[in-house]
Amino acid sequence: MGCCSGRCVLIFLCTVQLITALERQAFDFLGYQWAPILINFLHIIVVILGLFGTIQYHPRYVILYVVWTVFWVTWNIFICCLYLDLGGLSKESDYMSLGLSSHGSWWKDNGPGCENKDLPAAKWQGEDSPALISTLGCVLEYQYIEVLHSALQLVISLLGFVFGCYVVSVFNEEEDTYLYK
Repeated sequence: MGCCSGRCVLIFLCTVQLITALERQAFDFLGYQWAPILINFLHIIVVILGLFGTIQYHPRYVILYVVWTVFWVTWNIFICCLYLDLGGLSKESDYMSLGLSSHGSWWKDNGPGCENKDLPAAKWQGEDSPALISTLGCVLEYQYIEVLHSALQLVISLLGFVFGCYVVSVFNEEEDTYLYK
């Protein structure tokens, strides 16, 4: 088996997907986004199973990975549409937190280059009240960071889907040749 076989490429893609999913999971935990936390957790488990199936020549686990990849692509398209306010979706909705908290994306307050400034709300001026915290001067707005995360997942997933289908077909061909010898 060569170094650039479909199996090796799928192992590489699963590894990269696992690393990026763990990174995404950490930032979703920081933002208390419960829907992505649950789905990322399932994704991490399925990618590990796909990696195991690829390494150990178990096509059923790779098939599970391929089927899950279809759902994962759909989820990431949903996230892109949500943060870009497409299709009647709004980034200000509480879909991602499942309505359990008022938190949003961690990147909203902690994006690259963002400066927190205390800007008092107009109706609270002159009264003892908490200040409105706003972010100014962000290099990249939070919704675009979230969309970039999802776009990266989309690219890796689509490649993983293609190579997963290829690996399953190779495994099945090898299995068939061993059965008829």
